[in-house]
Amino acid sequence: MSGKDRTGRGRPRRSRTGTDFSSTRPPKSPAAATSWDALASWYDGWVGEGGSEHHQKVAIPEVMKLLQLRPGESVLDVGAGQGVLAPYVARAGATYVGVDASPRLAALARKRHGKDGRFLVGDARDLEAVPDLFPDTFDAVVFLLSLQDMDPLEPALQSAADMLKPGGRLVLLLTHPAFRIPRQSGWGFDEGRKLVYRRIDRYLTPLPVPMKPYPGQEGRTWSFHRPLQAYVNALSDAGLQVNRMEEVPAGAVLTGSGNRRADTHARKEIPLFLLLRAVKPAHGA
Repeated sequence: MSGKDRTGRGRPRRSRTGTDFSSTRPPKSPAAATSWDALASWYDGWVGEGGSEHHQKVAIPEVMKLLQLRPGESVLDVGAGQGVLAPYVARAGATYVGVDASPRLAALARKRHGKDGRFLVGDARDLEAVPDLFPDTFDAVVFLLSLQDMDPLEPALQSAADMLKPGGRLVLLLTHPAFRIPRQSGWGFDEGRKLVYRRIDRYLTPLPVPMKPYPGQEGRTWSFHRPLQAYVNALSDAGLQVNRMEEVPAGAVLTGSGNRRADTHARKEIPLFLLLRAVKPAHGA
């Protein structure tokens, strides 16, 4: 394959013992620079031990439904934050490993959920560089509201695909890229039709977006808008086959319309989250 490994990135692979098959380069640091490290304490206080209301009522239940975990399986949570998914995976009888680029968030995860799994510091774009992570070892990989904060997209998905066993699945959940574009979308109200609608200013062009700080937040994070086709194509390029897509509405919405009936209709019809599940083909498939 022209000297490249099967990922096509020209990077030597490690064995399960951590030995590089073909290189004597010094090991790279597994961590990656992230704006979230400076915000770790604020974010932990905002989300809390069990996750935000969106986590608890919508995001985590939907992810667990698509994961379809069986006892004894292994799960890698990429961009794990302070580990809100870990207890759910543990209760399903599966083994949990979370990885995050922020050392502070990983430390908070160990403090809150260390009994439910292991938490490592590492770069999502190069998971093989993380100590104790090896290719083809996980039954499932999850991105829970994290992939939209990672750039570039393609190496993160390829790296995750490499971690999966043949036949394993990847589940990602993100705010819906067609309807929830930071700073480029919003709610509107048609007074004549008594109808709440979603305004979309741009969609097809990828866009890095500095996020507005919440009250009490110091520092700024970035989100990366991409159209839906970017996610589907990147999954395919990583050798994964999409076999499920779900579009999930919010539990409640505040549109500013003052019309409860219109708000309820908008909540039911305009999704908050997008979920995709993709499978790594088994050998010989």
